[in-house]
Amino acid sequence: MRRAAFIYEEAQSRHVLSKDHVFQPNRLQLTYELLQSYGAFKDSLLVTPKMAEEIDLLSFHTADYVEAVKSLSRGEEREDAAAFNFSAAGDNPPYEVMYEVSAMAVGASLLAATLVARGEVDVAFNISGGLHHAAPGCASGFCVFNDAVIAILSLVKQGLRIAYVDIDAHHGDGVQHAFYESDRVLTISLHEWGRYLFPGTGGVGEIGKGAGTGYSVNLPLFPYTNDQTYLWAFREIVPPLVERFKPDMLVTQLGCDTHYLDPLTHFMLTTAGYAEVVEELRKLAPKWVALGGGGYDMGVVARAWTLAYGVMAEREWPDEIPTAFQERYGLKRLRDEGAPTIDSSMREQAREFAEQGVAELKQTIFPLHHI
Repeated sequence: MRRAAFIYEEAQSRHVLSKDHVFQPNRLQLTYELLQSYGAFKDSLLVTPKMAEEIDLLSFHTADYVEAVKSLSRGEEREDAAAFNFSAAGDNPPYEVMYEVSAMAVGASLLAATLVARGEVDVAFNISGGLHHAAPGCASGFCVFNDAVIAILSLVKQGLRIAYVDIDAHHGDGVQHAFYESDRVLTISLHEWGRYLFPGTGGVGEIGKGAGTGYSVNLPLFPYTNDQTYLWAFREIVPPLVERFKPDMLVTQLGCDTHYLDPLTHFMLTTAGYAEVVEELRKLAPKWVALGGGGYDMGVVARAWTLAYGVMAEREWPDEIPTAFQERYGLKRLRDEGAPTIDSSMREQAREFAEQGVAELKQTIFPLHHI
């Protein structure tokens, strides 16, 4: 059984971005309670994070931006809020305790990285992390501080080579930006094609720059991509590159908004497909820092991340959800009972698009790594 750590503090799920915001932090509490109902923490570490220090935030973010987040978090009015991409009506509304919970998400990812780097555990999962859109000087896509970048920077500073794999439906643009000119970090993102989904980036041609040429890898996929096509594309690209790169540690962003019930995206993955992708990652990673990410259907998030943690800890959870949790939240089964029906022409189009992307990466990226 793998030594696993789950990093969580209830305070991370109490805040509200805005009344009708699709990003609901209490999905974290739901996941924690579901895992707890399965007795997941009897055989693994449950660790409470602390807020990251300001010096940690400044390893990636600008001082002006960090100060703006602090003041907006205190409820102060700022004429320059829009310059930092904050707006009451937009994706990134300022809210009370914004600085504190965002800094704690970073602290949780730094803690995960430390536990794994020291050899105290084999894998650590920070479900509050994976905020992969945040840029050095502004918020983006519900993400205030980029915990993934800051955690990876802390590991690179120790001389480690890191492979970052992002399976969120949205492109991991902030992480790619941070390491676009570096050959110390291999970033791989599989995501819905930017023509149809935020942030609109992540084309196959974005391959890095300078020393980083060939170390940024993007595989955009078509709407209605299903389990079979996604898994085929993943296996064609990710294992060969990661195995060739020989990282000291794997850092993954495990957004589960690829699920067919997600209200923001257009993929058609099931919990079975998602868990199989996480299993593929487990095979690649003797040392593994796992981060959360997107997921906007509350029940799917709790079920998918519970399955993911089972893969990490090498535990199999019964499909029938424990009675107390069922009665409180109404979720009865951990795994999907079926798969969505997809029009055959859409399924074929998604497969052809994936095949084109895979072929292009094998032409452009693989030779740079002598594959």
